[in-house]
Amino acid sequence: MNNWIGLLLVAFWLYIYYIMNKAQLRAWKYFWGSCGLFIIMMIWIRPLLTQPLAEVVASVAGIWGKLTGMYSSYFKYGVLFVDSVNGAISLQIDFECSGILEIMAYLALLVFFEAYNIFERVIVGVIGVMYIILANAIRISTICTILYFHGIGAYHMAHTIVGRLIFYGLSVVLYFFVFTKAQIIRQKVGGFTYGHSK
Repeated sequence: MNNWIGLLLVAFWLYIYYIMNKAQLRAWKYFWGSCGLFIIMMIWIRPLLTQPLAEVVASVAGIWGKLTGMYSSYFKYGVLFVDSVNGAISLQIDFECSGILEIMAYLALLVFFEAYNIFERVIVGVIGVMYIILANAIRISTICTILYFHGIGAYHMAHTIVGRLIFYGLSVVLYFFVFTKAQIIRQKVGGFTYGHSK
């Protein structure tokens, strides 16, 4: 029964999107499409990909730990063990730390971003997902490095402040190049365009 309700809601979402497309309501169409796709991914994709993504992030973040000897990664469980000055600390990469929300938000915005053609969206989507995974791994590696040198007392500062500043700073760079710069370069005003003439 729940699957039928979900399918009816998806059909309703597509129908409203179709109407907005026919009415040429570009901003509303983008908003409706992106928000709807994000919700659909939250319901059906997130439960399937959260743990595998946590394992990937733990594996990538574990490279720095292995090179420096500051922490160990048990990627099959999405867990990192930091041998800090105050003793061992274990960190589990859960739903919030996996980066799944950021990846789904990025893809939901990109799918309906018409500055790119479909092939470009696929390429930019794959590159963007890999970038977000790497940015998240850098964030987690930084947190583990801070914990290694300063112990569990630095967890709040490392996780809540430094880690977020790094991750969201790297995300702003991605969004600038993928969305803002592409929109500016490809916009056309009257007979003038910043992009290449065809």
